[in-house]
Amino acid sequence: MSRFSLASSEANALSQALAVRRTAGLSTIDLTESNPTRIGLASAPVALPPAPFYDPEPRGLLPAREAVAAYHGVAAGQVLLTASTSEAYSFLFKLLCDPGDEVLVPEPSYPLFGWLTALESVRAVPYRYRFDGEWHLCFEDLPFSERTRAVLVVSPGNPTGAFLKLAERARLAGLCARHGAALISDEVFADFAWQPDARRMRTAAAFDDVLSFSLSGLSKVAGLPQLKLGWCVAAGPGHDHALRKLELIADTYLSVSTPVQLAAPQLLAGRNDFQQQLSARLKQNLRALHDARPADAPWSVLPSEGGWSAILSVPRSRSEEEWALLLLERGVLVHPGYFFDFPETGYLVVSLLPEPGAFARGASLLQRWLSAT
Repeated sequence: MSRFSLASSEANALSQALAVRRTAGLSTIDLTESNPTRIGLASAPVALPPAPFYDPEPRGLLPAREAVAAYHGVAAGQVLLTASTSEAYSFLFKLLCDPGDEVLVPEPSYPLFGWLTALESVRAVPYRYRFDGEWHLCFEDLPFSERTRAVLVVSPGNPTGAFLKLAERARLAGLCARHGAALISDEVFADFAWQPDARRMRTAAAFDDVLSFSLSGLSKVAGLPQLKLGWCVAAGPGHDHALRKLELIADTYLSVSTPVQLAAPQLLAGRNDFQQQLSARLKQNLRALHDARPADAPWSVLPSEGGWSAILSVPRSRSEEEWALLLLERGVLVHPGYFFDFPETGYLVVSLLPEPGAFARGASLLQRWLSAT
């Protein structure tokens, strides 16, 4: 079964060192921040409408689903609302898998997949992305088996920032159809690209050649993780039947609150202001990171296509954990690459969300200590 265990929740060395630092009252520049409500961007106050009556719809209230459908360019009948993308994953694993079945998950990517699959008694089987100036899905060793029920993609990846290319999607869809597997596409960062690129898939919901599910939510799209609204858009052969089964699962939990559904059309309509502010912040911090690095530095910033993170390739003179602990001692917190299951060592991951002044100071510390090899 999964290598993740609910019993193995012991704090790692970096978490322990950070706790000691906080207890001692030492300040730290946090370059791991992922919460858009804690980064100092101005946002309009959110007032959820009253909901004096409770009349639940298992797929979600129609006006909210219509707003999500307009965002994806699909019909409202293809949309099912959830409390989060994590809940959407849990519903899909319930739909597609029996205990012990497998889903293919990308590496590197966020560590959440191990927990989400383990909690559903599903086995997460990794497949690789390789880097040759940009990230590419490795088709030659995709580990399909007779128990593979779905392939997960994240576009753009977290933390790679790599969008799934249209040619990759078409090839992957063909493999999924051949093996009887669904395609699950996590598109929470899809609005945050550095520049347009006609090669990229915008959403898996735009295609009908394989059963697919596109996931997103207000957390990243509108910077409102506290409002707990996500969604799943089904497309392709058999999606009507799949949605009827998902409706039964959703009806069992009825987890999405009525007020946030009533507010969803307004919240999605107002996402552009948040996205413009954040996109400017991300680009400013990425420039600061590049500016902090001299041409002869022994570390580099890997090219990226979008998302909220940057990957640093660092000298192998220390392990990733040793680098992260050394930097923390100097006042800056970063993620070691192994948190994201990089296939090779020598990477650190930083968030591009922090306030620009703090981020620039953190980038200066990175340059000072990563160059002191």
